[in-house]
Amino acid sequence: MYGRYCRVEPIRPAHADQLFDANGDDQDGRNFTYLFVEPPAGIDEYRAWVEKMSVSKDPMMHAIINLDSGEAVGVGSFMRIDPNFGVIEIGNINFSPRLQRTRAATEAMFLMMRRAFDELGYRRYEWKCDSLNAPSRAAAARYGFTFEGVFRQAVVYKNRSRDTAWFSIIDSEWPQVKSAFEHWLDPENFDAQGRQRESLGALMARHRKAK
Repeated sequence: MYGRYCRVEPIRPAHADQLFDANGDDQDGRNFTYLFVEPPAGIDEYRAWVEKMSVSKDPMMHAIINLDSGEAVGVGSFMRIDPNFGVIEIGNINFSPRLQRTRAATEAMFLMMRRAFDELGYRRYEWKCDSLNAPSRAAAARYGFTFEGVFRQAVVYKNRSRDTAWFSIIDSEWPQVKSAFEHWLDPENFDAQGRQRESLGALMARHRKAK
């Protein structure tokens, strides 16, 4: 999946060293707070994890490559894939500090949505997160997802019970969501200093209102 700022491709063992190096910028391991896995103890452990993910069919892990540097700087996966009902989830998202708050980060999420809806024909695209994970909930709203509710005591992980917040985009909403992403990602939406002229949230609201 190719964009202006990044490409998204199935994860391979060759990505491991670059991803481990990029994750090293997250020195306190904060990115792993709401993931089901702990920060890797070292490169060998991380290489083993990438090797495992590279052959997994569900979750189907992808690496996010920054086109400027050519390096893998984050991951995300398609998961809970149900082609019979046309439902797919985006999850296992881990953006290293090198990817966070960049155009490439937003574009990566758009590219995966576009693959699911336009190329694979899915009718429902899900986002789930720990109900305490405020940044993830805010990201879901920014990306055009609709909040559907909280599943109480949905899972147990890291020695505690988790309530899970559910979000979705459905196929009838996708044209407006897609248009908002395309307007936000357009280079004309950024000034000479790289500052956005119009926020993605504002574009989402405007495009949905115009439906």
